[in-house]
Amino acid sequence: MILVVRLVLSLLADVGRFAALLFKPRQAIVAENLILRRQIALFREQGIQPRRIDAATRLSLSIWSRLCDWRSCLTVVRPQTVIRWHRAGWRLFWRLKSRPGRPTIPADLQRLIRRMASENPTWGQERIANELLLKLGIRISPRTVRKYMPKPAPGRPRCDQRWSAFLRNHTQAIVACDFFVAVTATFRLIYVFMVMHHSSRRLLHFNVTSHPTADWTLQQLRQTFGTDEEFRYLLHDRDSIFSEGLDRSIAAFGLRVLRSPLRSPKANALCERLIGTIRRECLDWLIPLSENHLRAALKTWAMHYNRGRPHMCLGPGIPDPPEHRMLPTNSAPGRHQVGGSARLLVKSVLGGLHHEYDLAPACV
Repeated sequence: MILVVRLVLSLLADVGRFAALLFKPRQAIVAENLILRRQIALFREQGIQPRRIDAATRLSLSIWSRLCDWRSCLTVVRPQTVIRWHRAGWRLFWRLKSRPGRPTIPADLQRLIRRMASENPTWGQERIANELLLKLGIRISPRTVRKYMPKPAPGRPRCDQRWSAFLRNHTQAIVACDFFVAVTATFRLIYVFMVMHHSSRRLLHFNVTSHPTADWTLQQLRQTFGTDEEFRYLLHDRDSIFSEGLDRSIAAFGLRVLRSPLRSPKANALCERLIGTIRRECLDWLIPLSENHLRAALKTWAMHYNRGRPHMCLGPGIPDPPEHRMLPTNSAPGRHQVGGSARLLVKSVLGGLHHEYDLAPACV
């Protein structure tokens, strides 16, 4: 970079000197030329070795030699050297003008190719080129697509799918269950059993008891899987309640049991997250007086969780939205206003701990 700056400054200085010479009388220029030639002759008579010519001097001599009879002016270098400099500059000029390779494509198309490659890791250059041609009408060579595809990360196999895609492909068939403890006003321990669906995040079933057993747990699972929904896997931890006999009975439902590793709560992370949500939004704000009181509070909160509470992981969305819900339309006067044909409904949950908001026709 310093060499380039020095070269540019040297050329600008030569241009300034040439412009100054245009305004000088001819006799002064001839005299100056004679004096410079005489000084160079003194160098030759004394046998002093001249300094090595740098790149700036080479380029300057190559340019200014086009304006005069350069063969009679050269004393430091030979004419063959100047000709070699001319040829080298000519080759450099055409190398920069005729760059090898395919011409560049628009920047927005480059971003689209990178996006398609990152969002679809199993697609190759041929698939992306065909997608652009058949769907978007953009004709582009697969080799050009390969040029702009992002390079895979080191250590990552080619066409490997993301963990998010892998989990989405399996969550529809996975159901998880777990126990957690609640404490009553008289310091009794009550066990809460819950079953949730991984894909929709729905709370499928829950119940409370003071003495959980394998038979009681099996009865809860019978009530859960008595529906027409088809599940393939049931995930639970290694609690002693989930005995081998219980697992064999679960297999009779057409389910395959997945036991999480020992002391690995993150293996059943969605269930653990749901338990934390129940504590933060329900149990941390009330003191259950009995099993019935706890069951009634959890029933109210479960209805709110399934049918009224938005979930960010769903888009955001609601696990089990009611069919009669009135969806907002674009007929509102502004994006921050509710249309005149609808009114706002507010429903209290758990005595005002939470509230649900909905739209209803204005005539109702």
